[in-house]
Amino acid sequence: MTQVVREAARVVVIGAGAAGLTLATLLQRGGIPCTVLERHSRAHVEQRQRAGIVETRAVRMFQEWGLADRVLSGAAAEGVLEIRVHGDNRVLRTDAGVDGPPSALCPQQVLVRNLMDVFLEGGGDLRFEASEVSLNELAGQRPSVRYRSPDGTEHDIACEFVAGCDGDHGASRAAVPEGELTAYRFDHGIAWLTVLADAPAPPHPLMAVNRDGFAAQFPRGPRASRFYLQCQPTDQPADWPDDRIWKHLRVRLGDDGLAAGPITEKTVFPLRSVVHEPMRYGRLYLAGDAAHVVSPMGGKGMNLALYDAEVLARALRDFLADGDESGLDSYSATCLHRTWNYQEFSRWMTEMLHDSGDASGNASGNASGGGSGAGSGAGSGAGSGGDAGSGPFRGRLAQARLNRLFDSRAAAHAFAELMAGLA
Repeated sequence: MTQVVREAARVVVIGAGAAGLTLATLLQRGGIPCTVLERHSRAHVEQRQRAGIVETRAVRMFQEWGLADRVLSGAAAEGVLEIRVHGDNRVLRTDAGVDGPPSALCPQQVLVRNLMDVFLEGGGDLRFEASEVSLNELAGQRPSVRYRSPDGTEHDIACEFVAGCDGDHGASRAAVPEGELTAYRFDHGIAWLTVLADAPAPPHPLMAVNRDGFAAQFPRGPRASRFYLQCQPTDQPADWPDDRIWKHLRVRLGDDGLAAGPITEKTVFPLRSVVHEPMRYGRLYLAGDAAHVVSPMGGKGMNLALYDAEVLARALRDFLADGDESGLDSYSATCLHRTWNYQEFSRWMTEMLHDSGDASGNASGNASGGGSGAGSGAGSGAGSGGDAGSGPFRGRLAQARLNRLFDSRAAAHAFAELMAGLA
């Protein structure tokens, strides 16, 4: 007979990523104990590579909770974005007129590792390799979470609330009965080849607009870079041998002397967006990718997760400490307001930086018809709307949007506010 260990906790947090560990650490700071379940090993969590610009709003949040010195330790202040247009450098100040601390360049795995250390040093209950997670009685007053530990023991944790922070394919959202959530989905019609290489990092995040497709380079340490190359959604990593990658990077970044280095990781992923509404069901509250996925353009995925975590931490603290339900009642609406604002920003930025390099205007998947309009290796134009001849028109519109960021102080300020997470 299988042994079942029955336990109790005030809050069970599922997932030890940026959302889950931020929530757990803020709850700990607020005097609310919780148990965190993570299906992967600690080594996997500490090493999984993710993007990492922590926006001004999130830096301020960590400062207000007394965590910035620990969780952002060693992170470089970041206020510059280079946009290279057909080889010509243009620089945007992403902190132009912004009232608050500068954004921090902190890879997500570093942030997660630091949060983990703080949580565990404070006596936090973090359990790795928790498999077969199931959520039960979510509509009642006393839900429970069951899982199997690495030694085969089944655990059943009765709790007051469950926070689902386990990503787009996790157990949390899957536990919500069909019909209770509405999913709004959008395929941007673009894919990126993402490449991690032991190559000298640029001084600032760099994005490139080019007729052969979008490209970008971000620092991941003094001798490591993360590169992005726009590619066909049907491409596979095997379609991109190392020599082809370096050739396209040099062309699109406009840098014939770009130093190559060993490539340690390459992945193709489609740019897509999805929002699930509402972000709660009964005593289950969804946060981060479990509730919404945003195109990586603009770096809003992790920052939306951090926002969700703080809103939920404050709401749970107010209820569990004082019986105030207002924060829990408004949690979904509060987070969705911000989510949709930054979904729109990310989509706008995606169109601007992909279409402006593409004479056909098809790069961001909005013009009708298929095929690449940006040269070898660029994105597909199999989109959902627009007249057959509207591609060049859309491309010129995207160029105008981009130019306005450099020509108009007001436009540059609005862009900086959105990048800083203050809009």
